[in-house]
Amino acid sequence: MNIHSSPASAPPDLVAAVSAELTPTERRIAEAVLADPTLLAFGTVSELAERVGTSRPSIVRFAHKLGFQGYAQLQRHVRNDLSHRLARPSERIRSEQGHAPPVRAAINNGLASVFAAIDGEHLARLARPIGQAAKVWIVSGETSRAGAHALRSGLSMVRPGVHLLDEHRFGADAGDASAGDAAVVIDFFRYREQVVGAARALAARGVTLVAITDGPLSPYVELTDNWCEIEVPAIGPFDSSVPTVAIAELLVCQVARELHEAATERIDRIEALWQATGVFLE
Repeated sequence: MNIHSSPASAPPDLVAAVSAELTPTERRIAEAVLADPTLLAFGTVSELAERVGTSRPSIVRFAHKLGFQGYAQLQRHVRNDLSHRLARPSERIRSEQGHAPPVRAAINNGLASVFAAIDGEHLARLARPIGQAAKVWIVSGETSRAGAHALRSGLSMVRPGVHLLDEHRFGADAGDASAGDAAVVIDFFRYREQVVGAARALAARGVTLVAITDGPLSPYVELTDNWCEIEVPAIGPFDSSVPTVAIAELLVCQVARELHEAATERIDRIEALWQATGVFLE
């Protein structure tokens, strides 16, 4: 039985579907997480087990009973559900009345998702088309703009032809995009219509897409095999910029490694120009 096949299933729906099969211990776990979903969304197995007064294996069995492969998969599902239900900033402000959100845990989880996403050879696969492209086009939604700026700033130091597109000027700014180029798209739930349209238009012109997004149901996944999933937590009313900036910096680092001599020579030329024009205060 695959209870969680629908990504829109909320924790109450998941529990209700297997209610008759739950043991007394599993019912206590269910009552705790339904009363406060952040226990499951941001807590470890040990923390949840201690809160409920049970064991770690009981928590894992509870996740299996709901149809998940393990606690981590159930936790990701609950985090996504919370994020989607609180997509509007005003709803997030209302939800915080009476309790402080677990901000530190949320940021830590977001950063952990970044390192999980680029594990092994995945970072190299994401970075390779960016280093090899004739030109690089960067497109992002508003809330992921900090990551896009960090990526443009870093890539511009190690290679030429890097462009950050304004979603309202896409037609004019991306007129020179063609096969042999790469585009990095950074966008998450509540996907921006203009950004999705820009990604589709670039793909139709033969541009290789690299997508930084939030899961296999993202509209960008159908456009490229070169994508990664990261978690962008809510910090107060807005999405955190920390995970997108982190993955941008990791991509720049990897591209610099792959370009090596070309990147080194470009940085030296830029530094010489900065020195000649007195950019920095002595």
